Amino acid sequence: MSTIGILVRADLGNAADTVRELATWLHRRGVRACLDERMAVMVDGLPSTCTASTPREIADMSDALVVLGGDGTLLAASHLLERPIPVLGVNFGHLGFLTEITLPELYPALEGVLDGTYRYEERRMLRAVVHSPRQEDSIGDVLNDIVVTKAALSRIIELDVTVDGVFVSAFRADGLIVSSPTGSTAYNLAAGGPILHPALPAVVLTPICPHMLTNRPLVVSDDAKIEVHLRAGREGEVHITFDGQRGFALRRDDVVEVTRSPRTIRLVRAPNREFYEVLRTKLKWGDTRK
Repeated sequence: MSTIGILVRADLGNAADTVRELATWLHRRGVRACLDERMAVMVDGLPSTCTASTPREIADMSDALVVLGGDGTLLAASHLLERPIPVLGVNFGHLGFLTEITLPELYPALEGVLDGTYRYEERRMLRAVVHSPRQEDSIGDVLNDIVVTKAALSRIIELDVTVDGVFVSAFRADGLIVSSPTGSTAYNLAAGGPILHPALPAVVLTPICPHMLTNRPLVVSDDAKIEVHLRAGREGEVHITFDGQRGFALRRDDVVEVTRSPRTIRLVRAPNREFYEVLRTKLKWGDTRK
């Protein structure tokens, strides 16, 4: 590997020392670091081999990516990647579901990336295509979820859902979450949806505050084509969001088509930590072992 990209959460000014140390560590091993232009001007004493560029260019030119921040920072980075390069999510603060590598674990994990011995998980992504009779199709890939939801002061919305062309249900609810296994521990979990192991080839459909108490989350294959038809909703009262990073308003008769994306994200695993340990830590599950 010749270039390691470094992306940092926008408001993480206290990461300067870590970025300088990381760039120097890479320089000593003959590897170039490439920083976000905004962060590069905030860090003094960078090695001469260190370069600065835009986040999109960093994602395009790097052989691996170090993301310093939280799960939201990693989600934003995932939207930039067109190739399954190794991504190290390093958490500043509490242990994250996606940014599970702690600062003390950064260099052992990075050593594994440089010598090719690292552990990783290939995380599936979802693709949403919004079909509208009034404008061109809009396309977005997500790592966590696609959410169709009502605005803050609007009424319940009505959604018809089909899977592979077969009608599933008409939901009267505050919205609907279409989640990947990776996203099952995000908004889906908060809305009462199930936790899925990230390796499962599945998608979760979770209604948000459904009007009918018998409406429950549904797990389907990620080979399926899911369609969400907006049957009722006033102008500007219904929105779609992609990983909570971007979104726009939907209008009546718009259709959201969700399938498995051809893109994947290669997340580097923390040394000696498994998925269930992350669950126990984040969700405060008890551990009865002695």
